[in-house]
Amino acid sequence: MTRIRRLFLLLALAAAGACGDDNDLDDANIPNVVDTVTLGALVGTPITTPSGFSIDVGAVRTDRTTDFEFAYNIQTDGQPVFLPRTAIGLPSTTAAPGLQLRNETFGEIVLAGSNGYVTDEPVPIEAGQRYVVRSRVVCSGLAVPKYGKLEVLSFEDRSVTFQVLTNNNCGYKGLEPGLPDQ
Repeated sequence: MTRIRRLFLLLALAAAGACGDDNDLDDANIPNVVDTVTLGALVGTPITTPSGFSIDVGAVRTDRTTDFEFAYNIQTDGQPVFLPRTAIGLPSTTAAPGLQLRNETFGEIVLAGSNGYVTDEPVPIEAGQRYVVRSRVVCSGLAVPKYGKLEVLSFEDRSVTFQVLTNNNCGYKGLEPGLPDQ
């Protein structure tokens, strides 16, 4: 009889564990917020002008760090582009950072996908376009990237301005303002 009770107890514990949080992630504790960022082109702007974008930091100077997801530049034909790290020759030992064009409005983009990111070639951009951004792996304990979304707002001289929401909670893909639950 004790053997049967132990079996039922083990089954009950397993069932209770299955009803809990299924993502095994710590609770999110960093709110997602919308910000506005301006980047200058890699070529034709002062070296002190930030040209790279990092999900966990924001605008960065590419002469000071290679820890960014993409850089901004203008091609010789005048086409503005985002350049994922691999497209400018920076290797990635894990999932390569990239951009994914989306058709939804900025507010309607609520969840990042795992696949479908452009990682190894220039991404032509226009005002009004929206993208989901996947970072390099910055969550070393989980070996997963972070995610964000952006909307290109405007171009001026050799710069681009976009609104961006980043999710700095490791393992979470939710792209709405506030604390993500997914």
